[in-house]
Amino acid sequence: MTEIKICGITCLEDALCAARSGADALGFIFYPPSRRCVSPEQARRIRAGLPRGIVTVGVFVNQDATFVEDIAGTCGLDMIQLHGDEPPEYCRRFSRERLIRAVWPAASMDISVLGAYPVKAFLADGRDADRRGGTGRTADWTLSAALGRAFPLVLAGGLREDNIREALTAVRPRAVDINSGIETALGIKDHERMRRIIAIVRAADREAGESGDEDGPAIFCRLFPGADRGSFDVPGTRKDKP
Repeated sequence: MTEIKICGITCLEDALCAARSGADALGFIFYPPSRRCVSPEQARRIRAGLPRGIVTVGVFVNQDATFVEDIAGTCGLDMIQLHGDEPPEYCRRFSRERLIRAVWPAASMDISVLGAYPVKAFLADGRDADRRGGTGRTADWTLSAALGRAFPLVLAGGLREDNIREALTAVRPRAVDINSGIETALGIKDHERMRRIIAIVRAADREAGESGDEDGPAIFCRLFPGADRGSFDVPGTRKDKP
């Protein structure tokens, strides 16, 4: 089954709609230049109102590793998504099982070098010269498919109701990341669009006869299945699917 992450969450109402509609994960952006950036206090308030089972992902861009660790611990985030130019040595500060690294597929990209990154999955996004993520630009699906054959892949970049079926067929990602394609305004999700696009993904899975068993462990996993979480680096028992 294709996992679904709804990114750019800024309010509890949108988060609850995503969870109730069948999303597996929610993304909170902690990068101040982003117009969807939330404060740690906002993220904590939203997380406190979420049902058990939904995975929380913090999105960071070229920020100090200690800052990232602090935010992840303070907000009780399950996973970290790096959406900048962070090198492999930076990634080693974090647990592989909790880390997703964004890439921008291009003809010049050497997929083989990505093996140096200690991450659970890569996220393929559409490139924009001025902004990092949430741009509405689609990723190169042909190159993304090649990436997905080599590594667990989350497909992002301009996914909407009118193109997500085609994207799933072309790329066959393990997961999709949906943001701007379901917004009425920056950071504000259209709940009907959200429900519809999640339903489209689930219908496509059923039509493809996908059970999810052959794809391996889930990408989006809770750090501590249960209630409150402490330090991001404290080991604990986790499940792939709560």
